[in-house]
Amino acid sequence: MIRLVLSFVLLASPLAAQDVTSSVGGTLRWLDKMTGETADIELGRGQAAVSGRLTIQLDECRYPTANPSSDAFAHLTISEEKREAPVFSGWMMASSPAISALEHPRYDVWVLRCVTPDQPQLDVVPEPAPGEEDVIAPQEG
Repeated sequence: MIRLVLSFVLLASPLAAQDVTSSVGGTLRWLDKMTGETADIELGRGQAAVSGRLTIQLDECRYPTANPSSDAFAHLTISEEKREAPVFSGWMMASSPAISALEHPRYDVWVLRCVTPDQPQLDVVPEPAPGEEDVIAPQEG
């Protein structure tokens, strides 16, 4: 157990030392393990999409300022219909999705990338005002 905690501390150290930039949005991938259906979901910060029985909200997407294409990490809140508490709320890293993953028997969600200056902008709307939440349908991919 101590080795596991130490490895997380060592992995987190380079991230803490990096300057990061907050993005206006990001791209996630969703998988239904039962049907094999997948979808890439483009969300703006604060937006949510319904995929299957999940509602996936992108709270924040960040990337290293010095190397925008190197990695992305996003804070997600994932809820399932008929459940009061979120089934996942936390940070996911595109390069290491297993470190902090959605533990669900049917669905899998992971981060692909954040919107960065060197790539085409996503078709996302501005961040909603507090208390408002946009729900959009996933884009088939």
